[in-house]
Amino acid sequence: MANNIDGDDVFLYTGEGQEVPEDVTHVRIGESVTFIPSEAFYWRTFLVSVEMHNGVEQILAHAFWMCTSLTSINLSGVEIIDESAFKGCKNLADVDFGEKLDVIGREAFKSCHSLKNIVLKNVRAIAFGAFSSCRNLADVECGEKLMRIEGNAFNQCRSLRRIVIPLKVDMVGFYDRAFNSDGLSKIDLVGGIHKTISSLHLDSWKSQMNQQINRVNLTLPTVPAGSKTTFIQDWIVSTHRRFNHCKKEHYKLLKEATTLLELALWKSMLEINADSSFEVNPKKKAKIDDMTSRTKQRIAAGAAMSIVIKNVLPFLRLEELK
Repeated sequence: MANNIDGDDVFLYTGEGQEVPEDVTHVRIGESVTFIPSEAFYWRTFLVSVEMHNGVEQILAHAFWMCTSLTSINLSGVEIIDESAFKGCKNLADVDFGEKLDVIGREAFKSCHSLKNIVLKNVRAIAFGAFSSCRNLADVECGEKLMRIEGNAFNQCRSLRRIVIPLKVDMVGFYDRAFNSDGLSKIDLVGGIHKTISSLHLDSWKSQMNQQINRVNLTLPTVPAGSKTTFIQDWIVSTHRRFNHCKKEHYKLLKEATTLLELALWKSMLEINADSSFEVNPKKKAKIDDMTSRTKQRIAAGAAMSIVIKNVLPFLRLEELK
């Protein structure tokens, strides 16, 4: 079925089993379609535009493989992009990945030469070679939910300069060649680590952590392409190690401060209770067993101290590094 809009033939795609003309140029995805089947638009080299809707949740393997004339697509409702879904779409320059995308499959965008900047807000997994050989890809921004970047994910992206990632030890393998691209020179971190560092007790710890984080961008430009992934993973591990040491020392000081606060509150409450007892009935005070009185005073002081500690300590704790 084809409609004519503004002089262009628009093919209405209604789902699996429908034959798509080889010379199709413009496509609208029907509202009832929730996934694009495997090879649905395989090698449709004349395809220029695809009008998606937010109800499309998955794009299966090779769905748009070698659609070399496709220039842009909106994937704002898509959660999963399977293997080689857009592989070889060399003119695909503008992709809206949206906020629902969870998994990008193996070689899903391999050799999409026109991609320059991509934002993957909530993606958890980027599979093997997902963006490999995207020779004009310069900037990649991932979100804090990212858990795994597999081998060759950005391999041979010769224009890649910057990538934004969370700091997670197991996110990249030492020998995965995920970032083996000559031009990669800058790593920015997402996920609240800078806020966590600002909460450290001592300025010297803050300085150490900031120096450790900045080290990657001072050295990375000089690291050979074949060693960049290993260097980045080594930096991630050492940064985690340094952070955990600072956090341990921070909590040690916090515990000491808590103990001192407890003793100070006890002392203050004991003095207040003693003065109050003396003022109310000084004659009876002499008759009260001293040990019993002090025990009661400690209990009262402890209760007051618990209220203060409960409300103060949350403000002293570090933001957790995930």
